[in-house]
Amino acid sequence: MLPQALTDVINALGSLPGVGQRTAERYAYYLFRAIPKVSESIVEALDKLHDGVKSCPVTFALMDASEEVSPLYADPKRDKKTVLVVEEPLDIYAIESTHGFHGVYHVLGGAVSPIDGVTPEQLHIRELVSRIDSDDVSEVIIATNPSVEGESTALLLEKVLHEAKPSLKITRLARGLPLGVDLSYADQITLSAALENRTAL
Repeated sequence: MLPQALTDVINALGSLPGVGQRTAERYAYYLFRAIPKVSESIVEALDKLHDGVKSCPVTFALMDASEEVSPLYADPKRDKKTVLVVEEPLDIYAIESTHGFHGVYHVLGGAVSPIDGVTPEQLHIRELVSRIDSDDVSEVIIATNPSVEGESTALLLEKVLHEAKPSLKITRLARGLPLGVDLSYADQITLSAALENRTAL
């Protein structure tokens, strides 16, 4: 039997997504063996998490609680007429790491999923439509995940946005085979997307 304090830490860590029982045990034991300052720094960071972070009222990206709007949206060098739509806030950082996009973002807050009880009304779709008018948006890039829910959400967005502004350019991130992958290892969905999105040489 483990001491109750250690068991409590294991249970707390085990509630995190992707952290199983064995991983939680290793993390907890590491924290116990490390100098107290390690645990204290984690506790301090967690203590500030909810008060120090909030969602941007325009883009719904994560930002410091002291800021009015997301720095990416406030940046005058960013093209507000081009909006890239993602499902979750952390998706933004994946795009930003490419250093290839210079527009602004809009976070939906998930994807339509009737099984999980997520309806279109729960997503930030109305706010996106409002931005199209207020920022005179000329292109919306849909970057939802290549899943059943992501595809359904993309189709819904296309319909809603076309109705809101027929002249709006709506594009989708290209899908297909990643570089360096052997054809024999590609799954059927990836191969189908690659065939559908084939390009001329």
